[in-house]
Amino acid sequence: MINYKVNAQIDKKNLGQLYSSVRWFAYTNDLDTLEKAVENSLLVITAWHSDQLVGLIRVVGDGYTILYIQDILVKPDFQNRNIGTNLMNKILNKYKDVRQKVLLTEEAPDVRNFYEKFGFVSGDKGSIVAFYSES
Repeated sequence: MINYKVNAQIDKKNLGQLYSSVRWFAYTNDLDTLEKAVENSLLVITAWHSDQLVGLIRVVGDGYTILYIQDILVKPDFQNRNIGTNLMNKILNKYKDVRQKVLLTEEAPDVRNFYEKFGFVSGDKGSIVAFYSES
């Protein structure tokens, strides 16, 4: 059974294991910064199997006019069990009145399909252009 928690305290070990499981090593190279980033997010919803962190979605923004979905991830052993869908639905339901919802992600058919089922439109298909800078 999966339990969902809002803004739960998450220790660095659990964060590191979750982010490492999906190979997001840019985050796990500095767990102190990851921990601070999660703590300072607008909202974090986590998915737990017993005491194991198996999924997480976190958003940043003001919660009224802009919402940026920063991270959504599910441990590989728990993928395809609707955990990611449940996490996304919880965020979109909470912030349904926010006009602008944004995210950046990698290009892959399954990733594209996941976000499109929630009504997100890729910038390459619409009239929007996205800019980003990685330092």
